Amino acid sequence: MRERIRQLMNDQHMNQQSFAEKLKIAPASLSNIFNQRTEPTLKHVDAICRAFPSVNLQWLLFGEGPMYQFDETSPSGVPTPQGQPSPSEQMLDFSNPVSPAAPIRQNVAPHPSNYPNSADFQTAKIIDKPQRKITEIRIFYDDQTWETFVPKK
Repeated sequence: MRERIRQLMNDQHMNQQSFAEKLKIAPASLSNIFNQRTEPTLKHVDAICRAFPSVNLQWLLFGEGPMYQFDETSPSGVPTPQGQPSPSEQMLDFSNPVSPAAPIRQNVAPHPSNYPNSADFQTAKIIDKPQRKITEIRIFYDDQTWETFVPKK
């Protein structure tokens, strides 16, 4: 998804600073994505969909279809979104955790059999990490003292 975000930014003739301002996110957040320090989150996807409503959500998330969803029969020659909801309308409203009126959309993960070329599909590797255990707890007080607690084994 990182490269598709960069492709959208370049297609809009924007630098990282102006693109981040348009998305209303911190420029450092965008920089971290491009430098592979962090992965794009739903917050970033939602910001892109709100700033660029004609961006095809399937393209942004999975690389499927065209970059933009336009109605090619527009009489004015100005691209207009298709008759379907914009990508930002397709997303759940996460600003209100209890939102019964929010549209529910289920995305089915792409399956390798849907791709003619196996190079088009990337699989996620799940890495099991051992459960972490508390080894020590320290409490620091404002009088420059502290206490250390070690759990019983």
